[in-house]
Amino acid sequence: MKHNADYIKKLYIAEKMSVSEISNKLGISQGGINHLFKKEGVIKRSISESQYLKKNPSGDPFKAKKLESKEDYFLFGLGLGLYWGEGTKMNKCSVRLGNTDPDLISYFLKFLNRLYQIDIKRVKFGIQIFNDIDPNFAISYWSKKLKTNKKFFYKPVITISNKKGNYTRKVKYGVLTIYFNNKKLRDILNNELEKLRLIN
Repeated sequence: MKHNADYIKKLYIAEKMSVSEISNKLGISQGGINHLFKKEGVIKRSISESQYLKKNPSGDPFKAKKLESKEDYFLFGLGLGLYWGEGTKMNKCSVRLGNTDPDLISYFLKFLNRLYQIDIKRVKFGIQIFNDIDPNFAISYWSKKLKTNKKFFYKPVITISNKKGNYTRKVKYGVLTIYFNNKKLRDILNNELEKLRLIN
């Protein structure tokens, strides 16, 4: 190859360029690059790793904070406990937590913001309501409670009910779900839960 092998590896490993991008940049066939990587023992990224990198070209949209103060440890335990009890662990691509209590939701947002330095503007919100609840009413309520803009809310999911609202059983403002679409953080939180399970 005309181009230095170390430079090509640098583009792939350090600068996180894809094989396709390197091919276009240097005018080398993708097959030639793959042959070089095989020869040099370069482990290629998996499809999921490549997709993650494509969605996050500037790096992870979060950064774990080192736990130092009593408040940090308390918030970490609280946030992890909330995620264990109220989080949706089955989804493999995002961190999700749903509840009807705005204080609980606020604490989990605080957990994400302070301990993982997540910009809350990157968090999305979904609401599930019964059909006798005004969607705009529900969105306004949650937007005010969480001090966030309505533009960060998905279109509400409406469940059909045959009866007028009995709000001792049904929720007046719906169930709110937090969505932070990041597989890596989802995996980190699930791994922390596995550590807790091993203690028992």
